[in-house]
Amino acid sequence: MTGVESPAYVPGHGLLKGRTAVVTAAAGAGIGGATARRFLEEGARVLISDAHARRLKEYETELAAEFEGVSALACDVTDEVQVQALFDAAVRQHGRLDIVVNNAGLGGTSDLVDMSDEQWSRVLDVTLNGTFRCTRAALRAFREGRQGDEGGHGDEDGYGDEGGRGGVIVNNASVVGWRAQAGQAHYAAAKAGVMALTRCAALEAAAFGVRVNAVSPSLAMHPHLVKVTTPELLEELTAREAFGRYAEPWEVANVIVFLASDYSSYMTGEAVSVSSQRA
Repeated sequence: MTGVESPAYVPGHGLLKGRTAVVTAAAGAGIGGATARRFLEEGARVLISDAHARRLKEYETELAAEFEGVSALACDVTDEVQVQALFDAAVRQHGRLDIVVNNAGLGGTSDLVDMSDEQWSRVLDVTLNGTFRCTRAALRAFREGRQGDEGGHGDEDGYGDEGGRGGVIVNNASVVGWRAQAGQAHYAAAKAGVMALTRCAALEAAAFGVRVNAVSPSLAMHPHLVKVTTPELLEELTAREAFGRYAEPWEVANVIVFLASDYSSYMTGEAVSVSSQRA
């Protein structure tokens, strides 16, 4: 492809030192896997999760060869029992919970006139309902003050108030929640719902010191996207980007790091576009 070359990879600066994060849909490929790696580079302990247990284990092994403080637990975000077990495991394994990245989502292309109820429901259940389930579990943990109460970390990391309350949630939305795209009615509806959920959750969570924001990428390339998108559509989407290229997953992860860090301490209820689209 033509266009501006991808920039050099940005090294970590310890922005999340001493904090524990849960990242869903983080089995190596795409934004979730890139986010897990970036968090580890920034000093966090990370519990990665994905519905694909084999790929998840392989990525855990890969990360563990480079970093300390990484663990994995398979989780289908459409299953409430598995979701709750994931958040219980984060506190049990790492002693606290500080950051949650809701990255799980399901796409696909189908014109609305031909779309089945099953196609519609499946995309919404993973992408919107899954984000709801994980956000609810995270907010309950944050409200109960489950940061530092089991691990003895307290506020020595400069995170949270004396009661242990506080925390950050970052949801993965999409620019299609704002911009129409043919064949994406189910995905667009789900991602618009994620942005609305983010705003409402942020208002409620502010009372106990929790921030809730979202990233809204346009086009971040990863192997799964290639499988579910035609070459013609990928070429068309890439042509819309001002830089003439798609985003690297780690470029989106960098914005997630910012939203998870103290550098965004006054931001909540925001959906940050990670895009160079011209239209």
